Amino acid sequence: MNKNISVVPALFRKEPLLSRKMAYAFYKLGLTKLKSRHDYGYNHLKNLCLMYFKLTPLCNLHCVMCGQFGDKGIMKGKIASEAAKTIVSLERYKEIVDEIAPKKPVIYLWGGEPFLYPDLMPLAKYMVGKGLFVSVNTNGTLLEQHAEQIVRDKWSTIFVSLDAFQDVNDSIRGNGSYDRVIRGFEAINREKARQKSNLPFLGVVTTVTNKNYLYLDKLAEASREWNLMVHMFNLGTYTNDGIIERQKRFMKEKLDTDIDCLQGYNTGYNQNIDAQRLYDILQTIHHTDYGHPTITVPALNPEKIHQYYHDLETPVRNHCIVPWCQTNINWNGDVHFCADYPDFILGNIKEQSFTEIYNGDRANRFRKTVHESEGGMFPGCLRCYQNMLFGKKIKGF
Repeated sequence: MNKNISVVPALFRKEPLLSRKMAYAFYKLGLTKLKSRHDYGYNHLKNLCLMYFKLTPLCNLHCVMCGQFGDKGIMKGKIASEAAKTIVSLERYKEIVDEIAPKKPVIYLWGGEPFLYPDLMPLAKYMVGKGLFVSVNTNGTLLEQHAEQIVRDKWSTIFVSLDAFQDVNDSIRGNGSYDRVIRGFEAINREKARQKSNLPFLGVVTTVTNKNYLYLDKLAEASREWNLMVHMFNLGTYTNDGIIERQKRFMKEKLDTDIDCLQGYNTGYNQNIDAQRLYDILQTIHHTDYGHPTITVPALNPEKIHQYYHDLETPVRNHCIVPWCQTNINWNGDVHFCADYPDFILGNIKEQSFTEIYNGDRANRFRKTVHESEGGMFPGCLRCYQNMLFGKKIKGF
């Protein structure tokens, strides 16, 4: 489980044309890793390969470990419906798509729950029409009612968050959520057969916590029936009080910014995980043919699993490249680099063009600060999901 490269040939065999679009984005990602860290006076759109659109603050589930609505989530207790009144219009999103489409970044739509954005369907259709690779991350409970149009509009991929088999999943995500997801899978697959389409590809993302790690193999076994492209096991985003305090001081000193998002991942769901048992379960999963590839993020050497969960102060990835090739647009139009930690705002697309923001002074100040920081990352980035995906693997891990 310390390498994920074996998934690539399988994806190309399933859909070579679509995979080439994705490969082009990851080619640009690779170039970013090799190039020197440009800051001021450089057109960063040249390297743009991935854009997140966080379409809405609304969600119909309250998953316990979620950094937004979970036990410690930053949206807990807030009236999301009031915040949702400031969402970006479909018309403005279309203008942004027109602006960035020539660069062919992979598009990732999420939330909240993206199906609660009122114009999700026309927005995704418009993006696909511009030749973009459009991936939607959802809790899957609303897939069934939209299946016919999703397949007709040829979304590229749908990644569904699902954490365990049946009752264990529902204890994390809410009663009935598992069955609704499975009905959504069935509806998508029926429509794909009826419309004679390979798209969209379906994927599952499972976040590993102390509530579900003993049951991952049961979920993997059930997944045989879902016609998946890939099953990703995310080892989870975690932090602690000490890391949060260091991040607060750092962001105030270096970027004059107060933060609150990191606290949402101080959940304790990393505690008391038996690393050997988790390793044995993951080994079984990775050596079993379920009809689709399985990958772990981050891919770690087995003996480092305990350290990942129980020694949060030790980095396993560093030298973040996200500010040089990716960005996130929040539901209210704010642009920031860090998808899960949107504290440092680069600008707002309701007031400026995306190009002005992405190449602007605040963006370059952030890039310069990352580049000059110890290990090429901030103190709070030690288990950041984006860093786990795109950071440099530290020797030994």
